[in-house]
Amino acid sequence: MSLFESNPLSHPEPPASDSKRPLADRMRPVTLDEYAGQEHILGPGKPLRAQIERDQLTSIILWGPPGVGKTTLAHIIARLTKSEFLPFSAVLAGIKEIKAVMADAERLRKLGRRTIVFIDEIHRFNKAQQDAFLPHVERGDITLIGATTENPSFEINAALLSRSRVYMLRALTTEEITVLLRRALPLLEPAITASDEMLEKIASASNGDVRSAYNVLEVAAAGSSGGEIQDQALTDALGRKVLLYDKTGEEHYNLISALHKSVRSSDPDAALYWLTRMLEAGEDRMYIARRVVRMAIEDIGLADPRALEQCIAMQQAVHFLGMPEGDLALAQAVIYLSAAPKSDAGYKALGEVTREVRQGRAEPVPMQLRNAPTSAMKSWGYGAGYQHAHQFEDAVNEMQCLPDSLAESRWYYPTERGVEKRIKERLDELRARRKPPE
Repeated sequence: MSLFESNPLSHPEPPASDSKRPLADRMRPVTLDEYAGQEHILGPGKPLRAQIERDQLTSIILWGPPGVGKTTLAHIIARLTKSEFLPFSAVLAGIKEIKAVMADAERLRKLGRRTIVFIDEIHRFNKAQQDAFLPHVERGDITLIGATTENPSFEINAALLSRSRVYMLRALTTEEITVLLRRALPLLEPAITASDEMLEKIASASNGDVRSAYNVLEVAAAGSSGGEIQDQALTDALGRKVLLYDKTGEEHYNLISALHKSVRSSDPDAALYWLTRMLEAGEDRMYIARRVVRMAIEDIGLADPRALEQCIAMQQAVHFLGMPEGDLALAQAVIYLSAAPKSDAGYKALGEVTREVRQGRAEPVPMQLRNAPTSAMKSWGYGAGYQHAHQFEDAVNEMQCLPDSLAESRWYYPTERGVEKRIKERLDELRARRKPPE
């Protein structure tokens, strides 16, 4: 018996209305016109829509956050295509199941029938499992549709990725979800109403996840009476907003990147917003503290030498106080860094010197800079020509401290911002005094 014969989704039909089914399931669209959002890939004339409508789909990866319609889009494709359709989850399937499905797909191809295989959470497949699909995708035995919440560049094998087109689905906007919630109200039993303000509140709290919004609406309706959703019922249904966050995944790096770049751009309000997003999602405070210390070194530097002092004090406060008191120290440091003058001159200088050291010749230390602890070493010229700075006026000598081949090299170029402006003036003065008369 074919695996497809017992599969109700090989040619799925729109489910009949059933008030006992979850609201999110009853609201699932069955046509592209009913599908909300994603106009950037499904609008009229867009390539993915054209492929679906012409039944010319190639292997694709649908990438986006939870609740944006990846599985729903796959089901719509199933209803519009003339292919066999087999969905299964990467959480439950293994190599054995994959091989069985691929054998059936190869047999159907020889009979002139196509197969679409939909894999939910494809990023959960390991390398060997993903590799099992490659020859069948290449031969055309199957058209692969993978759905993932993780960045395909990190989680999908390069070989499989190169044979698929990646479509990025965005989180639905508050306005889009509000419209969907309004459409869903007539399906609730008993009939109930809700103000636009309440629906917008649900949509905002859902973080772009329409499935979550439907669930909250359903719970709030069940806890209300009098034909209208009540404030307390909505508050109880919402509970505490759970923010989309994965401490080891892409969103982790997206948020710390947003925080760092907001500080670098001298925007304390944006920096506080991204910081709070991380705090509310439960990020490790010491991880944030380490990154904030890095910001002080990398983006403020000597334009404000106190920035590093402030951040080390913050790190100690976070370690000493813990949560939630230490969070205020993090916020204080982020505000300080945002308002501080910026300089990456030290960061750039170290990078340039590192390139010189790695790529250039390892020049010997000049004799005048070498120590001479023995008489023999003195006789060999060690320390000859050394000028002790404190024996000169203002402790400024004329001794060359770089090898001859690098004598005129400069790597550190201070900015005109903050304390670094004074540093620049001092260095210009020192260089002028050391310059030999013409």
